[in-house]
Amino acid sequence: MNEVRKIIHIDMDAFYASVEQRDNPEYRGKPLAVGSSPSQRGVVAAASYEARKFGIHSAIASSMAVAKCPHLIIVRPRFEVYRSISAQIHTIFKRYTDIFEPVALDEAYLDVSENKQNIPYASTIARLIRAEIFAETNLTASAGISINKFLAKMASGINKPNGMKVILPEDAIAFVESLPIEKFHGIGKVTAAKMQSLGIRTGADLKERSLNFLVQQFGKSGQYYYNIARAQDERIVEPNRIRKSIGAENSFALDLSDKATILMELEQIAETLHERLEKHQTSGRTLTLKVKFSDYQQITRSRTFGSSINSLDTIITEAIALLGTIELGDRSIRLLGISLSNLDNVQTSQIIQLPLFQL
Repeated sequence: MNEVRKIIHIDMDAFYASVEQRDNPEYRGKPLAVGSSPSQRGVVAAASYEARKFGIHSAIASSMAVAKCPHLIIVRPRFEVYRSISAQIHTIFKRYTDIFEPVALDEAYLDVSENKQNIPYASTIARLIRAEIFAETNLTASAGISINKFLAKMASGINKPNGMKVILPEDAIAFVESLPIEKFHGIGKVTAAKMQSLGIRTGADLKERSLNFLVQQFGKSGQYYYNIARAQDERIVEPNRIRKSIGAENSFALDLSDKATILMELEQIAETLHERLEKHQTSGRTLTLKVKFSDYQQITRSRTFGSSINSLDTIITEAIALLGTIELGDRSIRLLGISLSNLDNVQTSQIIQLPLFQL
């Protein structure tokens, strides 16, 4: 019989927004969003709990957020500050285990099956970590504790903010069976809608479907859905994850239609990508160009090379060549992005979610 794992998912509460409210007393208790302004056609990167009461959440357009809450405060993100605090939090993790996997600046999985302080209960470790985070950063975190990553992730959202939840092994199946399908981590809105159209509305409904049926309907993801319906998740906590790609992109305040301006912006994005490649001392074989038009249609074009590339001149030349394969017509562009994948073996112990917009 396999030894039961002890996995903790730590999730900071409204992280970016909470940092801004911590550092600016005048923002406390008020609806606040971190992002760019409606005049820049920006989006919300994070929303305070006061803002969430108005239906404001990350990725919503700033203009829509202001329409929902006219007195919403919007502040520009300070990613260097957020990264610094995230590093502080990781130092706290290391007091208990070196086996932790950051999946963003504000969340991480920890495997405490064996831990540095020989504490028998994962719930005790989670409680101590949350207390130390608050003592050292004056920010709150929520935690989920269970036997695998999926259950720990689901548990961390149950008693937010500033709470924790334990899902014991004997309760795992019942918990999953009772869960509405749209609440499952890894099942997005489109997939949830398709499942509901197939009569799958809860974890219990999902569990009734065969593996063949789920693979036929959802492709490779069918195996994952089959497993989580049974509270099974064999993914390990990976302290060093292989970075799959490095990219840069920019969303524009005004749509681009002039070709010279488009090429200039493309070069600037290529320069940002090149800087990131240099920082990680890597190169890659597949270059991908992303173009999003003003009507939100998105097109990508890729080219894979026989050997790895990372020179700025090559990135610019090939990105422009890929752009030439897209029929622009009279359409204007709202976003451009370039990424490099099939990277030379680069590991990072801190996976950082880069913003989807530049400010």
